[in-house]
Amino acid sequence: MKIKIALAAGVTVAMVIGLAACGGSKSEESSAGKVYYLNSKPEVVDQFKKLTEAFTKDTGIKVDVITATMADYETTLTSELAKNNAPTTWTMGPSDLAKYKKYLKPLQNTAGYKNLSDAGKASAVQDSDNVYAIPYVQEWYGIIYNKKLIKEYCAKDYAVIKSAQDINSWNVLKAVSENMMDHKDDLGIKGVFTTPSVENSDYYRFTAHMIRPAEFFEYKDNDTTFMPKITWKYLDKYKNLFDLQMKYSPGDAKRDATSMSYEDVTAQFSLGDVPFYPNGVWAYSQIKGNDVADGDLGMLPYYMGIPGEGDYGPGVIMDNQWVVNKKSSPADQKATLKFINWVQTNRAAKRIVSKEMGFAMPATTYGDDAQPDNPLVNQALEYQKKGKKYIRSFELPSLAWQKDFGGALLEYAQGTNDWENVRKVITDEWESTWQANEKASPGSLPAQKKFSE
Repeated sequence: MKIKIALAAGVTVAMVIGLAACGGSKSEESSAGKVYYLNSKPEVVDQFKKLTEAFTKDTGIKVDVITATMADYETTLTSELAKNNAPTTWTMGPSDLAKYKKYLKPLQNTAGYKNLSDAGKASAVQDSDNVYAIPYVQEWYGIIYNKKLIKEYCAKDYAVIKSAQDINSWNVLKAVSENMMDHKDDLGIKGVFTTPSVENSDYYRFTAHMIRPAEFFEYKDNDTTFMPKITWKYLDKYKNLFDLQMKYSPGDAKRDATSMSYEDVTAQFSLGDVPFYPNGVWAYSQIKGNDVADGDLGMLPYYMGIPGEGDYGPGVIMDNQWVVNKKSSPADQKATLKFINWVQTNRAAKRIVSKEMGFAMPATTYGDDAQPDNPLVNQALEYQKKGKKYIRSFELPSLAWQKDFGGALLEYAQGTNDWENVRKVITDEWESTWQANEKASPGSLPAQKKFSE
């Protein structure tokens, strides 16, 4: 069977959606302002087109959208900002504040910020004085698993657990993985974990997501929300999980660490070849319609052996945030703020965002009737119902830091360098990058507050 994979991270896209105001003259368009958005989510290009068409029809304001993927996003944004007709808004993560602060309009007094949930406000990009970006999607990540394969395994007399609910710690995850690999032929699987690829389209899973628990718990130990220097106290725990994936993935993990793409890895899970896939709720759009039924999708936290991790569910991330370009005309800034507020409050917009894009918007305006039909989101939310806390995703220094981290992981995976090199790269570059950020834009470092759960 050929897997049906939607456009995913790492695929280069350059698509412009132009939507002129219906029946409006150029002077009318100019006075009303316009919105020009650089989008980082190619998997929802069609849905964004529908969203912006609805906004234009409702308000008469013109919207242009250009889309680029993570791999090309910084290059595209730099190029677009150098133009006279620069984006009025784009997607910015917390680590990019120093780089783009000179363009950013403070947003703490806008309706878009006031509409956010408490969690959304806590995750909004800010320095000690101002809020500069508004999260528009709340996502969760962890270890996606195939309930059907785990249930079939639990029915075997050699199984070390009775149900998926028994996988509640690193020790149990490790024992189950070893046991399933020993009996993979009987179980009809090719491996236990998807291949831990650090190819360009896929390394983010390890350098932007799986590393977050190690950061979170070190901050927790130090009662802070930011450290310009970090020891990576729990990096060996991260190594536990990375090594487990290397050892129990299909094929030759050493070879496949760089040759397999995001689509290839997703296919391993979507076709039922492995029971575990470390990724986030966004992967549902690529998984659905293949061999794993919606009802068979589950999600585990990133168990890796960090003390206290059993009190937490999957990680929560709000790295996709909207900014407003203060160098745009006042009319364009007003139009852009109107667009953000409209997406948060308009009934049709909420339906498109939640039901068609599959996003969970971190806004108080999104009630129970405006939540995504995404079984992975529902699985992640189950942990909250059980009283579990979420691992918050604090800022990372830069995309360059992630790329160098991925390069060090690849060298380790292929045996050309050791684990201490991984530690050195991410420790030294963490400190030097934050120093460079502060030097380039004084006062741009993340707010350093007491740790709050």
